[in-house]
Amino acid sequence: MGIFRRGTKDTGHDLNPSVTAADTAADIAADTGARQGLQENADAGDAALTVPGRHAMRRGGPFDRSEVEGLGGRLDLGSLWLTGVPGMELRLEVEEETQNVVGVTAVLGDSAVQLQVFAAPRSEGIWDDIRTEIAASITSQGGTADKTTGPLGTELRAQMPSRGPDGRTVFSPVRFVGVDGPRWFLRAVISGPAAVDESAASDLLDVVRETVVIRGDEAMAPRELLSLKLPEQPDPAGGTAADQDEAAGDDAGGTGDVPSLDDLKPFERGPEITEIH
Repeated sequence: MGIFRRGTKDTGHDLNPSVTAADTAADIAADTGARQGLQENADAGDAALTVPGRHAMRRGGPFDRSEVEGLGGRLDLGSLWLTGVPGMELRLEVEEETQNVVGVTAVLGDSAVQLQVFAAPRSEGIWDDIRTEIAASITSQGGTADKTTGPLGTELRAQMPSRGPDGRTVFSPVRFVGVDGPRWFLRAVISGPAAVDESAASDLLDVVRETVVIRGDEAMAPRELLSLKLPEQPDPAGGTAADQDEAAGDDAGGTGDVPSLDDLKPFERGPEITEIH
């Protein structure tokens, strides 16, 4: 069962990648280590990096809107189209001051992955710089952050320090995954057992891979957060407009068989919560 819970942004675990290193949140080198020039995307009219390593990693997702035909069973959250797996719960994170939806967290068992998407320059990705800033912030607080290679490219495995109930410092494992796309950057932060257990992380990584980013054409500053929205509420008589579009064949093409959120009952709203830990 997928229940949407709405909570305030967890300011103690702020993952907004600002220019400073104070915020806690790929160096995906090409096989040859070389960066190639820009290639014009005739369909979208955007320039995208043709770094072989980066694009090889992204061929299996996450996807740009230009790379899929339609929702394909995904849930429309504005700048992100999200799929799911049975038993997954989704939480929308709302910034208390502005009431803007700033992130979505998929919870599966005792593990979770937080997704946020940001604007990026036409000419280059930003994961290299952001990863360095995250690592510097964590280590400055007494934690550890190690660069490693995962299924989606270079990632960061960290031990995040925090104060335990007895006042002592405790460490929690967190896994930072970043994906540079055409004019966007998607960050996934995995916590819980999945941060250290590959088998526990498998389903959450599938959610990341099947995600579609809708960047839009508007000019945005690099690292500016792309807006999310609350999901469309169902029409008791005929479902949501997206459901009706899918029934009319909007899901033709796409990326293959994508788990449908319809089975997860994503529009069933759970109790309102004020914090997400």
